[in-house]
Amino acid sequence: MRRALNVLTGGLALFCSALAVCGSLAAAEQLVPAEQGALREAIENAQAGDVLRLAPGDHSGPVTVDRSITLTGEGLASIVGNGTGSVITVTAPDVTVQGLTLTGSGLSQETLDAGVKLTKQAHRAVVRDNRILNNLTGVDVHGARNATVSNNLIEGRRDLRVNERGNGIYVWNAPHLLAEYNTIRFGRDGVFVNTSHKDTFRNNRFEDLRFAVHYMHGNSGVIEGNVSRNNDIGYALMFSDRLKIRNNVSIGDRNHGLMLNYANRAEIAGNMVSGGGEKCLFMYNANKNTVTDNRFEGCPIGVHFTAGSAKNLFQGNAFIRNRTQVKYVGSRDLDWSTDGRGNFWSDHAAFDMNGDGLADTAYRPNDLIDQVLWTQPSAKLLMGSPAVQLLRWTQSQFPALLPGGIVDNAPLMQPPDRKDPISGVQG
Repeated sequence: MRRALNVLTGGLALFCSALAVCGSLAAAEQLVPAEQGALREAIENAQAGDVLRLAPGDHSGPVTVDRSITLTGEGLASIVGNGTGSVITVTAPDVTVQGLTLTGSGLSQETLDAGVKLTKQAHRAVVRDNRILNNLTGVDVHGARNATVSNNLIEGRRDLRVNERGNGIYVWNAPHLLAEYNTIRFGRDGVFVNTSHKDTFRNNRFEDLRFAVHYMHGNSGVIEGNVSRNNDIGYALMFSDRLKIRNNVSIGDRNHGLMLNYANRAEIAGNMVSGGGEKCLFMYNANKNTVTDNRFEGCPIGVHFTAGSAKNLFQGNAFIRNRTQVKYVGSRDLDWSTDGRGNFWSDHAAFDMNGDGLADTAYRPNDLIDQVLWTQPSAKLLMGSPAVQLLRWTQSQFPALLPGGIVDNAPLMQPPDRKDPISGVQG
């Protein structure tokens, strides 16, 4: 009996081994010529696991990938759509699209025509090392879970007005998406997240867009190590909870570097905003956020902080050469220091007599005159009058006359050392 059992067990093992070998033999690699209809035919005849290697040249699109295969072009092959629909539509899991140039999508905003469309069946899809050019949307991740979009060049339609263009990467209900090392230019928004949670966007570059990253109703996402240059807004974060916004850069964005609108419980740390056209950071009804170790430099307004925002923690930030460091109109005093440590303010003329690195006097970025000017802009005509100068001097001598507003009770004498997000150099 024992011998028979051993023989049966051995037979099962050989059978399973044979199945594995057959499975590996079934996966094949096929060279697809750049001929009319050849790619569609190759996809129809492919088996799961096959690799379709596209020959150099133009291949006809659009195509639908409905099985778990790899399309690769090694940077020499293009798939050219006919101006309708998406160039590649993926309707199967575990598909890889790599090393291709993709162009020629349609222009329908209703169907979100794209260079690559990942449908709700396209779980674990990989889109990498492609040039996705002159399509309405670059990559539409529409319901696919655990997808990866990496190291692609995505350029939108420059012949359309900005609001007529699509987004570089559009994300809807696609949890655990990873988008990294992409360069995105000339679309509407670089990344637009709409109702999708636990996604990661890191080490991407965004140029000449409306918003670099536009987050709507996306919770527990990670936005880190990205660079935004010359866009209207760098990072627009709205109606989202528990985001991590870390070590990003905004340089020369025309309106705001960072904008939080009904974004709550976010971690905003180690970011740099420089040379913004209006505000380095704008917070509107944003609550319970931590804003630490950021650098806000060279903006007309460093932080515009609305009275509807509450229970936010500011510590270790550097406010450098902003024309107005903080704009806040409110009756409450808000202390921007925590556990005896505040922020650095480049316009705070103070001493540090005991050498502990903290200024001996508190810092108030705004006074009563500022608040009058913000609520009554016509009062600017009185700025040079003796009455205004006397009022400012009186406030400085009698702090009890100061209005409610931001106060830093432990301002730093030097900006904190930080690692440059672009070069990685400590400084």
